[in-house]
Amino acid sequence: MSASLDEQLLATVIDIVFPLGGHSLPRDAAPALRAALQREMPWLDHEPLAGIHPLKLVPGTEAEALLSQRTRLLLRLPRERFAAATGLAGRTLQLGDQAVTLGQPHARELLPHRTLYAYAVAAEVDDEIAFMQTMDADLQTLAVRSQLICGKRQQHAWPAGALTTFSLMLHGLSASDSLRLQELGLGRHRLLGCGIFVPHKSAAAVGE
Repeated sequence: MSASLDEQLLATVIDIVFPLGGHSLPRDAAPALRAALQREMPWLDHEPLAGIHPLKLVPGTEAEALLSQRTRLLLRLPRERFAAATGLAGRTLQLGDQAVTLGQPHARELLPHRTLYAYAVAAEVDDEIAFMQTMDADLQTLAVRSQLICGKRQQHAWPAGALTTFSLMLHGLSASDSLRLQELGLGRHRLLGCGIFVPHKSAAAVGE
């Protein structure tokens, strides 16, 4: 159950939400999106807590995915970077052969929730058991207690190299641990959409 903001300290990071205008995008647009945003915001690489949420595109198997009117670009950034990020409003980003235009953004506060979900967490090796052992160790290092449910494995053939990811659900978190996980994430490649946790109501999402 979420706690109200007036009962919790504000997180050090926020999500910045941009409407997107365009027709379609490469289905695995993460590398192109990272590169485009790095060109617009050179400081992005120097913010260890910065992350780019995975884009929610129309499901399918084609290389190009239709861009829904509900698709948004979400950036997880330190709150002091909000003003700088709003400068992206009206900009057009070139992602492969496709382009998207960013609308006027708004800020979304992180809220504590007992159940968090990450669509993709980067794995150092292509093995679920080893991945879960690493996640357990990382949570112990952060002094975070949680139940873990590992979900879908994905293989990404990105220009910088192949990467294996797993979806991951964390359940039974305290309010402070929930905010901490959302701030810090787990694993590498946050600018490729990995290790970014969001609140979720049901453990059914782990297989998505």
